[in-house]
Amino acid sequence: MLTTQASHKENTKELLKIAMPKGRINRPAIKLFQEAGFAVPDDLEDSRKLIITVPDAALEFIMAKPVDVATYVEYGAADIGIVGKDVLMEDNRDVYELLDLGIARCRMSVIGLPDWKPAINLKVATKYPNVASQYFRERGQQVNVIKLNGSIELAPLIGLADRIVDMVETGATIVENGLVEMEQIFSITSRLIANRVSYRMKNERIQDLCDRLQEVITGRETVQVK
Repeated sequence: MLTTQASHKENTKELLKIAMPKGRINRPAIKLFQEAGFAVPDDLEDSRKLIITVPDAALEFIMAKPVDVATYVEYGAADIGIVGKDVLMEDNRDVYELLDLGIARCRMSVIGLPDWKPAINLKVATKYPNVASQYFRERGQQVNVIKLNGSIELAPLIGLADRIVDMVETGATIVENGLVEMEQIFSITSRLIANRVSYRMKNERIQDLCDRLQEVITGRETVQVK
């Protein structure tokens, strides 16, 4: 009887809207929610629906491209969202960063050919022009940043750029193309972010979700240390 009452109470709550990224972050994020006790289906990303409601958890998932998640959250289309630190660093969105979820680990690095010789007007190709510009500016280097949207590794191979700034997960693509990772700019994990108004208006719901996720994250970290 208590279970039924609790389930009914959960179902009558206002839906908490979550911008959920498609792609490599999706499944680790779903697993995290499941371990935290939320009734999220395994096949969330497999659905053709763009908005998926999970009544038992009082959650509504907005399936989005990873680069768009922070935009949906900033403008209030979603209350909270899951986004890579790379996107937050590049776009500088006006959102609250609540949790480091510790999933989808990778790094932002400077990459190039091993036999490259220093140039006066350094050309850097990247999907992250703001990150790249700031990194080199802080080191007193003036660079010409070239914005690309895909196959960044190609740029130094064809002479388009002297260096690239890109996300590295395993480094396999770099090695296969004869490139080397020269400097690491920062580590990347996925973060839980919140819309500023939603965080005030739905604070109890969001804080409860954060607490449950944090418990799982802490438990995972404890296991890793052992």
